[in-house]
Amino acid sequence: MPEVPGEPTSDGLSGGVLDLVGDPTIGEVRLPNRPESARRARRLARTVLESHWSLPEPVTDDAVLLVSELVGNAVRHTGALVFGLRMMRRRGWIRVEVRDPSRGLPCLLPVHGMDTSGRGLFLVDTLSDRWGVDLLPRGKTTWFEMRVVA
Repeated sequence: MPEVPGEPTSDGLSGGVLDLVGDPTIGEVRLPNRPESARRARRLARTVLESHWSLPEPVTDDAVLLVSELVGNAVRHTGALVFGLRMMRRRGWIRVEVRDPSRGLPCLLPVHGMDTSGRGLFLVDTLSDRWGVDLLPRGKTTWFEMRVVA
């Protein structure tokens, strides 16, 4: 099933995406600051969530959407050449982090019915159990956590 309506399920990344790009559960996967990196990050996340962690489809779908939102924010707003994606699981929780070299903080904006942009952090705030930003000496990590069945 496609992750995004109209998006193909296979572009050569699905099966061996972790071999091609890296495993975000082992270490940070660095992705270029290009719009197509959101698709690659979604594929990485879906592979980990479904194949490695065997999480239920609703949790997987929500987490993949939130990965796309954090990566989209990094691509649009940071001016970074690359950013990093990392995924972790501990008993009852998953955590996804996107690290970039910008110290500019993301801003949760009020969302109105007809808004066509600015919904990313609203979705993160709504669908995750918690989220935040950790400032680093050079940049920041934006993260979200979701409860999952252990």
